[in-house]
Amino acid sequence: MTPVSAPTLRPPRRRRRPQGDAAPQPCQAKPSASYDRPFWLAYLSSLFVSAAVSVLFRYADFVTLLGGTEFHLGWIVGIGMVGSLAMRLVLGSWIDRYGARLLWLGSTLLFVVTCLAHLTVASHTGVAIYLLRISYCCAVAGMSGASMTFVSMRAPNERLAEMVGMLGTGGFVGIVVGTLLGDLMFGSITITPAQVAQMFLAAGLLGLLSLPFAWAATRGEGSGFRVQGSGVSTREPSLLTLVRRHSPGIILIIGVAMGMGLGLPSTFLRTFAAEQGIPRIGLFFLVYCIAAVAIRVPTRRWTERFGPRRIILVGMTIMTASIAIFPLVHTEWQLAFPAIGFGCSHAILWPAVVAAGSVTFPPQNRGLATVLLLAAWDFGLVVASPAVGAVLKYSEAVGLPPYPTMFLSMAGLLVLVTLWYAVAGSEAVHRAASELKRGQKAA
Repeated sequence: MTPVSAPTLRPPRRRRRPQGDAAPQPCQAKPSASYDRPFWLAYLSSLFVSAAVSVLFRYADFVTLLGGTEFHLGWIVGIGMVGSLAMRLVLGSWIDRYGARLLWLGSTLLFVVTCLAHLTVASHTGVAIYLLRISYCCAVAGMSGASMTFVSMRAPNERLAEMVGMLGTGGFVGIVVGTLLGDLMFGSITITPAQVAQMFLAAGLLGLLSLPFAWAATRGEGSGFRVQGSGVSTREPSLLTLVRRHSPGIILIIGVAMGMGLGLPSTFLRTFAAEQGIPRIGLFFLVYCIAAVAIRVPTRRWTERFGPRRIILVGMTIMTASIAIFPLVHTEWQLAFPAIGFGCSHAILWPAVVAAGSVTFPPQNRGLATVLLLAAWDFGLVVASPAVGAVLKYSEAVGLPPYPTMFLSMAGLLVLVTLWYAVAGSEAVHRAASELKRGQKAA
């Protein structure tokens, strides 16, 4: 009797996935640990953009020339930041979906057009000045969010803070160029319409000069998170779902506090200096940026080495102390003292906050994470600008010196935030990051 042979066991054939159902892959540049050509092109673009924005640190002169006060300035800047805040989260999802290139170039063009359109404004109370300020803030939000996302997507997680921080040194150099250019165009207490027109023209030109560098840096960049081969976007969770699921928690509060503190000089330093009889503000930003670069380069890997918690506590302490010593400033050279503290705190705070806030998001949502932190900064300005304007307006009515009252009140508020962070810590952030890593390993 012929034995029946056992059937040959073959491994099951792998079912071929249809092209339209291909697994989604984030279309991003390969992470690079080096400072390559795209990084330096992005660096130069950031430098020119920062110079353009810094020229407009004298925006207070524009409002004053139109007949406005610090109170009006606070509301104009605050409402402008509301528009920026609304756009931040939308920009984050757009960057993740369509890539940084489209948003970067489009925002730069919007910035140039907005600067030129300011030449037509004739009133500090009309709708036009508020709409243009919203447009300006949206453009800056798009440029900064796209450039930071572009660089962070090319960096490995352990060097994210370093790469974002080094990109920021270009911004500091741009601040020096922009503020010194502003002092050359103005340079006196008396402001003329011709000087204000030159300010907006210079800002628009610098923005236009940044455009070819952004174009070259992102050339060849793919679009965002798409289905490979189908050309159709995958179905992603809603924006609110992503933010709720991956929120870095208390780090967003630190971002708000940074916006309130570090945003003060760009809006109210000019009016403070004018009250003290100081015609120029370039020295403050020159020292600010020298201190920032001098600190950021040697400390660029501190977040990786010591963790973001310690770095954030040190940075918040320095920033708060710098605001508290502003009432002691009465001459131009004394602006150097708070400037050193502002530069040092900015240099170490921002990379640490970006790293702590971004690590809780998956890689394909890195754009949303970066823009969410920038939105927290914007929200700080939304809250602080009108509040500062109100304090300056009403403190004198109750017999208090306006600017010392404002600076000490802001310092006191930041002390409370720092103490809260010291007690609560960043445990929620670390827990969320650990859960995200476990989920990625399980997948």
